[in-house]
Amino acid sequence: MSKIVIDARELRTSTGRYIERLLYYLQELDNDNSYTVLLKPKDYDDWQPTNRKFHKMACPYKEFSFNEQIGFLLQLLEIKPDLVHFGKTEQPILYPGHVVTTIHDLTTARFDNPSKNKIIFNIKQLVYKLVIKIVAKKSKIIITPSEYVKDDLAKYAKINSRKIVVTYESADDIAGSVEPYPELQDKKFIMYVGRPTPHKNLYRLISSFVELKKTHPELHLVLVGQKDTNYKKLAKWVEEKSIPDVILTGFIEDNQLKWLYKNCQAYIFPSLSEGFGLPGLEAMYQGAPVISSNTTCLPEIYGDAAVYFDPLNVDDMTEKIDSVLSGRIRVSSLVEKGHIQLKLYSWKKMAQETLDIYKSILND
Repeated sequence: MSKIVIDARELRTSTGRYIERLLYYLQELDNDNSYTVLLKPKDYDDWQPTNRKFHKMACPYKEFSFNEQIGFLLQLLEIKPDLVHFGKTEQPILYPGHVVTTIHDLTTARFDNPSKNKIIFNIKQLVYKLVIKIVAKKSKIIITPSEYVKDDLAKYAKINSRKIVVTYESADDIAGSVEPYPELQDKKFIMYVGRPTPHKNLYRLISSFVELKKTHPELHLVLVGQKDTNYKKLAKWVEEKSIPDVILTGFIEDNQLKWLYKNCQAYIFPSLSEGFGLPGLEAMYQGAPVISSNTTCLPEIYGDAAVYFDPLNVDDMTEKIDSVLSGRIRVSSLVEKGHIQLKLYSWKKMAQETLDIYKSILND
């Protein structure tokens, strides 16, 4: 029996779905090894193991902090695991044991975040770029969620791609009943779900929406996501430009999100950089036609189940969205292809492939 540590500090963040699903299925799949799951103190009571071989432990060390490099290192040395799986790049770079690291994408290394202090963010970004290269070299295996990220990382970190393994993620149904979003009942709308950071390309999406309104005057654009600093800046820009019918919902409950997916004319994903593109698959799950950027991993993940546009070309984005809204591309065909595409992905399969990686290292 081997002792495995899983760094689950990201469990309750926007990227935590991966770790949450991994833990869920590992508890079904592995009764041989012993696991220690490291959680932020604020999340400690929220997660309960269902397998007696899984134990939880508080880990109070914040990502990108001095304490992460020293305190977290000492915690791991005290645990004395046979293997540590870090769910993100951030980790104690001096840890000497066997490490598996999941690197979801290189977006943080390439894009700014205007909601952060520019000087502090740039310093952290430089550190992050260095950490990526160190982690990529010292990890026994790197896991990525797509072939695109695998190739991108191998070039960026100058490592052999044979040490990188792709484990595709998946999408889930949204549990519970469907509750209408009152402001949008009996209205036609396209939608986006997620953060408003620069690489999500929402300003161009709104510019495209302005053009679409000329031929689809009844159309609304719905942007779903927590109203953080970047969303507030976007809302101010929309107001200054006097652009009508752009609705920023802020945070909404899952039953209303489910209704939005099921009733939208299309889900638009204009992103400039993604590692997997989970929101588009979630939209397909609910029967929404997906119109997506043609960059990075997105064509790999969505296959022929989406209509693609150049995300830097507002005219192309407008034309492709219009092709769906006007019926030149059959929505029913897109929805059917979406359901077929979803069958390629499974969280349980991802967990089994991850467990196989653990075994390959532990048995080496």
